Amino acid sequence: MAPFRFFVYSNLFIAACAVLMVSQAYQLLLHTSPDWNVIGFVFFSTICSYSFHWYLSSDSAPGSSRSVWQQRYHYIHIVLLVIGALGAGYFFILLSKHWFWLMLSAVPTFLYTAPKIPHQYFRILRKIALGKTIFLAMVWMYVTTILPVEISGGDKSGDFFLFIVSRFFLIYAICILFDRRDREEDKAKGIRSLITFLDERGIKKLFIASVLIFTAATISLWFYQYSVLTIFFLLIPGIITAALYNYSWKNISDILYYFTLDGLMALSSALTLLMWI
Repeated sequence: MAPFRFFVYSNLFIAACAVLMVSQAYQLLLHTSPDWNVIGFVFFSTICSYSFHWYLSSDSAPGSSRSVWQQRYHYIHIVLLVIGALGAGYFFILLSKHWFWLMLSAVPTFLYTAPKIPHQYFRILRKIALGKTIFLAMVWMYVTTILPVEISGGDKSGDFFLFIVSRFFLIYAICILFDRRDREEDKAKGIRSLITFLDERGIKKLFIASVLIFTAATISLWFYQYSVLTIFFLLIPGIITAALYNYSWKNISDILYYFTLDGLMALSSALTLLMWI
């Protein structure tokens, strides 16, 4: 088992990205060191939810490198699902006085994975238009920005709202690339989303609009004393995502999507955190 593929396909990489993004929220919005209980909860919750999702996705993209890896190491998702649930439960107890904010992420997370549950009542959720992409972008934005701020009791000033708009639309633009790749598979399975309704021209317009909103919100942070260097770091993943639009249409490599594109969500976090060192 190649260590790199294990790191990416076991969902440890995406959990690390979530931790970096939460840490950036503490740095830029709260101007303090991360709360390690929140970091622990986010890490193990991400492992738990993604292991559950991929355990139910063993039949997706047959023949792809991730699909082949999952068929060979299917048990790893079960092991990490249990570890993730236990870890998330432990940190939930430590943060129990904030139970409302912790639970608020559960519904969109469940709605994203629920259509994959092999039961007729959950399959009905495949008919919900718009759900797949928006729910995923919302939960990532919420967990990595709103959750740490609410738990810490930080002020929600103008830069907070601009920051969550910036983060949401960056994640949404990245999700559009994923959904465009999965468009035919989703149609075949009856999973409805905005991307399955739109033609290629409409998808491109939606993508461009998302990138433009992300860019405008990010640049506007300058009015809240964000340095030019910080804003530049925040803009880099959006620039790369836009540059990859046409390339991602022709290249469906699992490493491109599950390492490069997923990693772009946390790239600016890694860059701004270097400013603390």
